[in-house]
Amino acid sequence: MKDSKNIDIQQLKSQYPLLKKLTSLEEVFWLNSNFESFQSGIEKSPVTQEDVTDAEQRLKRFAPYIAKVFPETENTNGIIESPLVKIPSMKNYLEQAYQQPISGELMLKCDSHLPISGSIKARGGIYEVLKHAEELALEHQMLTLQDDYSVMDSDRFRSFFSQYSIAVGSTGNLGLSIGIMSAKLGFNVTVHMSADAKQWKKDLLRSKNVNVIEYEADYSKAVEEGRKQANKDPKCYFVDDENSSNLFLGYAVAASRLKRQLEDLEITIDKNHPLFVYLPCGVGGGPGGVSFGLKLLFQDHVHCFFAEPTHSPCMLLGLMTGLHDQISVQDVGIDNVTDADGLAVGRPSGFVSKAIEPFLSGIYTVSDAHLYQLLKALVDTEDIRLEPSALAGMIGPIKLLCNQTDYLTKHHIIEKIDQGTHIIWDTGGSMVPEEMMNEYYRKGLK
Repeated sequence: MKDSKNIDIQQLKSQYPLLKKLTSLEEVFWLNSNFESFQSGIEKSPVTQEDVTDAEQRLKRFAPYIAKVFPETENTNGIIESPLVKIPSMKNYLEQAYQQPISGELMLKCDSHLPISGSIKARGGIYEVLKHAEELALEHQMLTLQDDYSVMDSDRFRSFFSQYSIAVGSTGNLGLSIGIMSAKLGFNVTVHMSADAKQWKKDLLRSKNVNVIEYEADYSKAVEEGRKQANKDPKCYFVDDENSSNLFLGYAVAASRLKRQLEDLEITIDKNHPLFVYLPCGVGGGPGGVSFGLKLLFQDHVHCFFAEPTHSPCMLLGLMTGLHDQISVQDVGIDNVTDADGLAVGRPSGFVSKAIEPFLSGIYTVSDAHLYQLLKALVDTEDIRLEPSALAGMIGPIKLLCNQTDYLTKHHIIEKIDQGTHIIWDTGGSMVPEEMMNEYYRKGLK
């Protein structure tokens, strides 16, 4: 746990007026004063285009294995990817409900429907497990880079991997991706789950022979305890959601795939056709990795915004104050209690916060009630069902276009926005049990 004892909260409130609204749980919109041009920012980056390309090649090597052990990926030849769809009816709803035209195309990137674990975590979580498995297999000369990786679907490999353990701390979705993939390969896997993790996620993991340890505390405690336990076992690999460059790179691969999808739809992204992307944010790895990948490809033509619950604005707090992971929402009196369980994180990843700082345009917050309202509307308009946290991005275009004309003017895009594209990155929902989804919808009715 990071030390937050020496923080002067009153001084922070005086220095950052937005903090008063944040602690009052109001919805806010923050623009990043440390935002830089791509060429300036990339010089400070701890990861590179070569790192992302290496991750993409590794996933291609594993594709034959993925296609073999997860039949739902056969149609994509073992590549784990989600659809990009237009949502015109939802766009109409948003424009009418908020009396704000949305200039440009509105699209949904459906990571809720990623195969295997049904959330954005299928990108980073599965990638990190595969990278660890490859390293072990290569080290023990059970595999070469030229092999067909489908050979891993064998008792020989499962017996080998059973000598090793993998552990992770999670609010739910990362645990699903790590647990399902690790167990399939043959690893002994433990997921340390925070109090806000949904019961059905714990039950699903246990049905896959995953050891689930539950905590009454929040996400940070689950990660801390998982790390402690893993450190006691030299054969245990800990997936560190707070500090993992591997998770980050797994997420970043999404950008080149999105680029191909946009090209297939004949959607241009350039100086005259800006791209706006709105991503729900918990500890930061998923949205941070995706945003970094997008900046590598589209540079100053893409504008990325994170969305956080009003009760868990950890990345906004860390970036606004410059304290990154040295401050938590609890330090300023915010409870970190939200129905957006995947975003219920009190302290951001220091690695991600610093890596994404030059590239992130801004962050806004959304109340739980607002999430449920948007959840119901998406079902009614497009018949798409998501979990509450996945709706955090949906209100982004409205918030940007309503209140942030200064940003659009400063970056010379206000006159080009009609030719722009808005992508809501939805992060999970396809694995939610029907009964639970119906309960979400009923909350939206209220």
